Amino acid sequence: MILVTGGAGYIGSHTVLELLRSGYEVVVVDDLSAGHRELVLTDNFVQADIRDRAALSAAFQQYPIEAVLHFAALTSVPESVADPGRYYDVNLGGTLVLLEVMRAFGVTRLVFSSSAAIYGDPQRLPIPEDHPIRPKSPYGRSKAVCEEILADYARAYGFSYVSLRYFNAAGSDPEGKIGEWHEPECHLIPIVLEAASGKRPYVEIFGTDYETPDGTGVRDYIHVVDLAQAHVLALEHLAAGGESGAYNLGIGRGYSVREVIEVCRKVTGRKIPVREGPRRPGDPAILVADARRAQRELHWQPRYTNLESMVETAWAWMRRRES
Repeated sequence: MILVTGGAGYIGSHTVLELLRSGYEVVVVDDLSAGHRELVLTDNFVQADIRDRAALSAAFQQYPIEAVLHFAALTSVPESVADPGRYYDVNLGGTLVLLEVMRAFGVTRLVFSSSAAIYGDPQRLPIPEDHPIRPKSPYGRSKAVCEEILADYARAYGFSYVSLRYFNAAGSDPEGKIGEWHEPECHLIPIVLEAASGKRPYVEIFGTDYETPDGTGVRDYIHVVDLAQAHVLALEHLAAGGESGAYNLGIGRGYSVREVIEVCRKVTGRKIPVREGPRRPGDPAILVADARRAQRELHWQPRYTNLESMVETAWAWMRRRES
């Protein structure tokens, strides 16, 4: 059985769905502070904070857990800048509690939800895994330190792990079972789609003076279904005795904020009002992945390789929720 922390969240729930479709038994641990009970697709559910050692231990006692996929974390870059203590408490403290409970129950395989935010401003593009680690935000630092902790646990305690450094997740399950659902919404594509549907009056562009072709930030978007598939492949890699390591996940092509808005206009056929604002602290200008290592070593191949197809599934999910 596979334990998924944060399995009621956006990426976690899609990965649970992919695990179930691949024949795995799954138990989800989530405190529902950001996730939604409706997105939990298994009856094996424990509502608990990952910092709660007793609750985690009870879950390991109840279920025959063989490996862990660890998504539970706080994830907002601006929020982490404003409240770094909370981010270190949850992201670092929670990970340490989880690892110690795993040790106590002899579970040593873990797939970790990391982030491109660990790189900071890129020195070269696309960004390879051996790029210097220079995060610009407490969120990014929390993920980078967790990766170092995993390496220490691997050396000292025989753990094996894969850290998946994903770029910007997008889209929703094409069959419409689940989708992106944040309250309040914090990701660009659903924010733009909310403006298209009339839920918000406009989209604010944070920064128009970056050194990019149109002055707005550029990001590599990856469909959440492709992310979920990569987690299953990473799990299988570890089960087969594969080496621990880190892998970027992206499509290797960046889209600017203005390009995202234009794609959303095309997909929805709606007008999308825009306002321009200052940069947010902690945001690099460009993040684009070199994901060839994952393709080579995990045999991962993204199925959604253009932004329009990602936006189409996100828009279908939003319309379905509204109906």
